[in-house]
Amino acid sequence: MINKEMLIEDLVQEYPKLIGPLKVAGIVCLACGEAVWGTLETQAVEKGLTNIDEIVDRMNKLLVG
Repeated sequence: MINKEMLIEDLVQEYPKLIGPLKVAGIVCLACGEAVWGTLETQAVEKGLTNIDEIVDRMNKLLVG
């Protein structure tokens, strides 16, 4: 299960299928080679996103199917 305190590097390693949806959400550009470290919430704040809870919910729904 994804949470906003999850480290980006752990998220990518454990759930690689979420790389695309995260990019669409505006969190990171892993596919473009942007180095990202820290938590999902930290990245959201750095990107100016205020809907981190919605993004986390969406990612968890994608994992469930």
